[in-house]
Amino acid sequence: LLQWLEFTKLKGIAIQGKGILDGRGSGWWQDAPYEDPYDDERKLIIPLNSTVQERPPMPALRFYGSFNVTVTGITIQNSPQCHLKFDNCMGVVVHDITVSSPGDSPNTDGIHLQNSNDVLIHSSDLACGDDCVSIQTGCSNVYIHNVNCGPGHGISIGSLGRDNTKACVSNITVRDIVMHNTMNGVRIKTWQGGSGSVQGVLFSNIQVSEVQLPIVIDQFYCDKRKCSNETAAVALSGITYEKIRGTYTVKPVHFACSDSLPCIGVTLSAIELKPVQERYHLYDPFCWQTFGELTTPTVPPISCLQIGKPTNNRVQSDHDVC
Repeated sequence: LLQWLEFTKLKGIAIQGKGILDGRGSGWWQDAPYEDPYDDERKLIIPLNSTVQERPPMPALRFYGSFNVTVTGITIQNSPQCHLKFDNCMGVVVHDITVSSPGDSPNTDGIHLQNSNDVLIHSSDLACGDDCVSIQTGCSNVYIHNVNCGPGHGISIGSLGRDNTKACVSNITVRDIVMHNTMNGVRIKTWQGGSGSVQGVLFSNIQVSEVQLPIVIDQFYCDKRKCSNETAAVALSGITYEKIRGTYTVKPVHFACSDSLPCIGVTLSAIELKPVQERYHLYDPFCWQTFGELTTPTVPPISCLQIGKPTNNRVQSDHDVC
């Protein structure tokens, strides 16, 4: 089984009501073949000491190739893996839903988007063991607001470009979010060797509390013990972070961009991130090949961001352009 309930090639379908969809996933969580691929950002927190092969997400509720889809009111809990998935859909509205699974349940993304356009997600509570919302390749015009996230791994774009594939993501807005006790806050993750681009992303008014890594760009994503170094990359540009405030437990900002294709147009304003306890051994903001601007002072100071544009930025080939 790759999904439990699937709706395919429908127009104007609505799932609504106060019902509970219980995936009874604990049996799958304990079964090694379905464990989470090791989330690479954990390498910033604990040593990488175990890996698992990635498998397709097994959603409790999936929509494929559909138009004008609405999901509202329901609760989805304890899914074997991903709770709610949309792929190849256009015109998606999700609001006032609840996702509920333990924070240690593997690969249980809240909402998984892939090759889907014109998506609105709002006014929902998402608690899971992986990304609260995962935005994959082929997504554009996605607007997420007024969502409570936690536990989980935050809201992520990616991972993109696995196995030298092309990925295209554009016009993503994530705003008015509360995150508590998550591994990441807002994250973009890509594999070396990919192509395509992520452009036009706004993260605004994100309140974090006890979040390990609130702001992350990782272009060296790898869920295996070894990944080869490659020069090709998914190009990242026009990424804005504003009004991101609260407490962290490991590192406030981690920007790791490609050597050959640096991140450009990264803008930060009104960033105020403080350690949850001063006595913790914490890391300073980290930047690598990240170019942009600071429009206000930040807490802590993000002095590693390189102002302006790189002098030797490689131009993408036609093959790379989305």
